[in-house]
Amino acid sequence: MDIHEFDEIRPFEKGEMKDALNQLLGDRHFDKMMHGFIPWLPKGLRNRIIRTLFLGVETPLDFQVRFMKHVVRYILRKHARGYTFYHDTISSHGNYLFISNHRDIVLDSAILDLMLFEAGFPTTCEIALGDNLLIYPWIKTLVRMNKAFIVRRGLKVKEILESSLLMSRYMHYAIGCKKENIWIAQREGRAKDSSDNTQDSVLKMLALGGEGTTVERLKSLNIVPLTISYEYDPCDYLKAQELQQKRDNPAWKKSKQDDLDNMKTGILGFKGHVHYRTGTPVNQWIDELEDMPKTELFKEIARRLDQSIHGGYMLYPGNFIAYDELHGTNTYNRRYSRHDKEVFDSYVSKQLAKVTIPDPDEAFLRERILTMYANPVMNKMQTQKP
Repeated sequence: MDIHEFDEIRPFEKGEMKDALNQLLGDRHFDKMMHGFIPWLPKGLRNRIIRTLFLGVETPLDFQVRFMKHVVRYILRKHARGYTFYHDTISSHGNYLFISNHRDIVLDSAILDLMLFEAGFPTTCEIALGDNLLIYPWIKTLVRMNKAFIVRRGLKVKEILESSLLMSRYMHYAIGCKKENIWIAQREGRAKDSSDNTQDSVLKMLALGGEGTTVERLKSLNIVPLTISYEYDPCDYLKAQELQQKRDNPAWKKSKQDDLDNMKTGILGFKGHVHYRTGTPVNQWIDELEDMPKTELFKEIARRLDQSIHGGYMLYPGNFIAYDELHGTNTYNRRYSRHDKEVFDSYVSKQLAKVTIPDPDEAFLRERILTMYANPVMNKMQTQKP
């Protein structure tokens, strides 16, 4: 394969970062954003400082090590209460395609990158990122500097197949030839109710590239399920708000500003404790499915991925409280204290107070937020049934 086949979607390569920086510094929207952060520095001096900081940054990995790991550490230090990474199912000597549930638009993959770096892995992840989030040209430039490859959204049927084939071929190239890791969400967009289920279409797309049988193509990607658990979801009230807007007006759609609000809230909102856990690599069991018809094969792989992701949840007091409040039971009252309940109920009330839509249906919104925190409990308990 020739890497230039993937020029329209791939991250920048070594030798392209200098031109990317020039694009960034020449973009008026980027300049306006930087002025908002450091208004006391004139543009010329600001750009000279940025260029100086970029000396020696030749690759996207250099960019992540020089800048992004410090940014993510700062975000977690200021807006979280610690983070943990359990990865005993994989080796730092391998490279993997991590497929995970999706909690935050920006941070899910960025936190994984930091965790891999701190755990001694030789590289981080290339990131599948939807072009619906690339609201300005400077954002597209910046994410490609940060090892993102672009997933095209809103295409016609024929374009979807062509785009999916190109993306799949690129992921096989990144894993097989570049020896990179990849992160991809188990579904398009986040699950608004935090009930995480893998879409068959994602697996079918992964199997388009590569060579051999469907199982052989998937094995070449070295897929690993990954569970992401946040004690608190800063965007919970925004998700609940969206659900009411769709309920009240089925034609309602998110705006670009809504996407920006979600990104900003997810980054700057309080997340409590954050936990990542890898599951058993797919290659350890997928050969058992070799003789299955394709339709059943993808469904069974999705089912097993879901079981791994659900079983890997770290459950917090708020999850158990939400379950009991939602169902009017005391099923899990041994998992939390009275103080825990007071803290969680106060948190939910504060989140509901942030809703800005006209005529908020508080009962509906509260039920939606409780459901988001209760569903991981229900999903995890399902994995423990015989």
